Amino acid sequence: MSDKANAKRSFSSSGSTSVDDTRAVTGDLLGGFRDMAVPDKSEFGQESHVFDADAKLTPKKNKPHKAIPSKTGHRQRLRERFSKGGLNGVHDYELLELILFRAIPRRDIKDMTKALISQFGSFSEVIHAPEHLLREVHQVGDAVIFELKLVRAAALQMMRTEVLDKPMLSSWQQVIDYCRAAMGYETREQFRILFLDKKNKLIADEVQGQGTVDHTPVYIREVVKRALELSATALVLVHNHPSGDTKPSRADIDMTRMIESAAKPLGISLHDHIIVGRGVHFSFKGEKLI
Repeated sequence: MSDKANAKRSFSSSGSTSVDDTRAVTGDLLGGFRDMAVPDKSEFGQESHVFDADAKLTPKKNKPHKAIPSKTGHRQRLRERFSKGGLNGVHDYELLELILFRAIPRRDIKDMTKALISQFGSFSEVIHAPEHLLREVHQVGDAVIFELKLVRAAALQMMRTEVLDKPMLSSWQQVIDYCRAAMGYETREQFRILFLDKKNKLIADEVQGQGTVDHTPVYIREVVKRALELSATALVLVHNHPSGDTKPSRADIDMTRMIESAAKPLGISLHDHIIVGRGVHFSFKGEKLI
C-alpha cells in the first residue's frame, strides 16, 4: 500500500482521526524509515547522520553554566567584621557600603563608596554633602541620596534628644556639637535660635532665616516676638559661616548686641551667640563679647 493510501486510511468518513488509524499511520511511517538504506560512512567519507528509528535517544548533556560572581559573600564578610569590631573593624568607605547595601542590593558599590570618600574627604562630609554635589559621583542616584539623608537625620535627632533631656548650660559641649552637626556643613548661612525655659531646658529649636553664602537677614523684632510667644526666658543664637572662618563680622557683633538690648527689658536673657563652621565654633560669651 502506498504512503498516500496510508494517509487516506487515517481519516474516517466524519473527518476525525481514530486512535487505531493514528497508530497505523505512525507505524507505517516508522516502518518506512526502517526500510530506508542507511548510507555507509565510506560513501561520504564521514559518519552518517541519518535518523535511525530503532536507536535509543540519549539526552544531550548540557554544559554547566559559568558561575556568575556573587556579592553576597563580600557583603556577609563585611557585616561580620563590623559585628565583631564595630567602627574599628571597617574603613570609612566600608561603613558607607554597609549603609548603602539596601539602596543598591545587587551591584558592587565599593568603587562608588571609595569615590565618595575621595570626592568629599571623610565619612562626615559625605553624609552632610549637598544633593547636587552627590549626584556628580558615578552611580549615585535617588536611592543612595535618600539613605544618606536618613543617616544624617537620625544622627541629628539623637544629638538633639540628648540636648532636650538636660539643662542646656550643664551640657554645653553637647549643644556645641549639635549646632556644628546641624549647621556646620551648610553651604548657605542660616540663623537659628534655641529658645529656653526658666530651667534652661530647650523649648524650641528653630531656623529663623536662610540667606546667601555670606549673609542672612535677621529681624530683631521677630526674634523677640517669637520668644514671647513661646514664653521663653533665655535665648541662644546660632549661625554658620560656610567659609569655615568663624570670626564674627562687625555686623554680627552689632546685631547680637541689639537683640540683647531688646530682649533684656522683657525678662529674656541672651546666654550666647555661637558661630559654627566645619568642626570649629566661636562663642561670643567665651570671647567676652556679651
